[in-house]
Amino acid sequence: MPDNALGTFLRDRRARLDPAALGFPGGRRRTPGLRREEVAQRANISPTWYTWLEQGRGGAPSADVLDRIASGLMLTEPEREHLFILGLGRSPEPRYQRAEGITPRLQRVLDAFPHSPAIIKNAMWDVIAWNRAAALVLMDYAELPPERRNILRLMFEHRRVRDVQEDWRSVARFVVGAFRADAARAGAETAELVAELSRASPEFDQLWRANDVAGHGEGTKRLRHPELGPIELEFSLFAIDGRPDLSLMVYNPATPETAERVRALIGERAPGDA
Repeated sequence: MPDNALGTFLRDRRARLDPAALGFPGGRRRTPGLRREEVAQRANISPTWYTWLEQGRGGAPSADVLDRIASGLMLTEPEREHLFILGLGRSPEPRYQRAEGITPRLQRVLDAFPHSPAIIKNAMWDVIAWNRAAALVLMDYAELPPERRNILRLMFEHRRVRDVQEDWRSVARFVVGAFRADAARAGAETAELVAELSRASPEFDQLWRANDVAGHGEGTKRLRHPELGPIELEFSLFAIDGRPDLSLMVYNPATPETAERVRALIGERAPGDA
C-alpha cells in the first residue's frame, strides 16, 4: 500500500469527475477532473484542509469530513467504505436506507432455500422480501400492506403471531432486545416506531424501558403452527454485502419431525398458493 494511500485515492477519484457536468468551468485544464478547491467547495470544507489530506498532512480526518468528501466526490457505497478504511482505519457507521424491495439476484438467493423459510429485513425490522417457504410456514407477508410487514408490529399487534409462539413473553423480550441493538442504524425513524408501539402496547413499552440488549445472530424458534403442530426451527442471520442496513435470516428445521412436516406442507401446496 502506498505511504499516502488516502491521498492517492482522493486524487484518483477527483480526476474521474467531469467539471462541466458539475457546474464548474470546462475548457483546457492541466489535469483531468476537478481541482482540489472544487472538491473542497462541493464538500463544504476548507481548501487548505482538503489539500493537506491529499498530501498526507494534518492528521486523521473526522467521520463527518470523510462523509462530506464522499458526497462531494460522488462515491459509491463501496468507495465510501474504502475511503473510511483509508482515513480512519475502520468502516463507516451503517446508514439506514429505506428499501422498498430487493434485486432479482437477492430474490433468487431466497428462493434457493425451497424448504427453509428465509426473509430479508432492514434496520427498522421491516420484512422487505421472503421466499415461498416463509410465506407458508411463518406468514404470507403479501397479504399485509407494506407498512404492516414489520416484525415488531406483528409481534405486538398481530393476534396470530402472538398465538403461535410457544412462549410469547420470552420471544417478545428477545425481539425487543435484539431490535435495540440495531436501532441506531435507522435513527429518527426508529424513534417514531418506538414511540408509536409504546403508545399502542403497554407490553412493548415495559420491555423497551427495561433497556435490555440481545444478540440475534442465531437461535431457535419454537412455534405452535396451526397446520403443522409444534415445530422447531433454527435461525441464522447473515449480513448482505454492500447493504449494511439489510440482513438475511434463514430458518432451518431443527428436527427430523419438523423437516418432514415442512416438506409435506410445501409439497402439497401448489406454487400459486403462497
